[in-house]
Amino acid sequence: MQEKKEEMASTKTPKKTNLLDHNSIKHMLDESVTEIVTSKGFPEDNRMSNIRLLIGVVIIVIALFAQFYNKKFPENRNFLLGCIGLYVVFNGLLQLIIYTKEKNAILFTYAPSGSFNSTGLIVTSKLPRFSDMYTLIIASADPQSISAKAPVEFTKSVTQWFTKDGVLVEGLFWKDVEGLINEYAKETKKSK
Repeated sequence: MQEKKEEMASTKTPKKTNLLDHNSIKHMLDESVTEIVTSKGFPEDNRMSNIRLLIGVVIIVIALFAQFYNKKFPENRNFLLGCIGLYVVFNGLLQLIIYTKEKNAILFTYAPSGSFNSTGLIVTSKLPRFSDMYTLIIASADPQSISAKAPVEFTKSVTQWFTKDGVLVEGLFWKDVEGLINEYAKETKKSK
């Protein structure tokens, strides 16, 4: 396993980012976290993304119907009002899903294959504006499950994972994220 990591690290091009751009730093770290978690045997769960895409397609179809309907404006007034209403309802639904389900989640996973005592994961990250403190949280995808474990997190400065040229030191970051995953795997759910 260690040889595989070293081989992957030697064949990859280094990940470089602009250290003055807060969003590109967070994006690079989030992409690396996704890569690390999926390599640990947690397959990605795309259901939430697919639902959001489906709702987005419905919104676009509603907008296209409103734009290219056969009749001109005064005659299609009721049809346009219906399309506008549906557009608002579906956009509201989309925002509700993002606000209540996704929050700051960067990755939803299924339980590892062959695992009977684990749930999937929700991986969440935060990098506040004008701050260098990156917070990574790993929690159960189904907190009500009997096999759900207590969430674990770490908060560290991004400066320890990047060189002064903006190259991500993947070995250090990999070790920290892997340690958090292992800590989650060992954690037992506290009784209420």
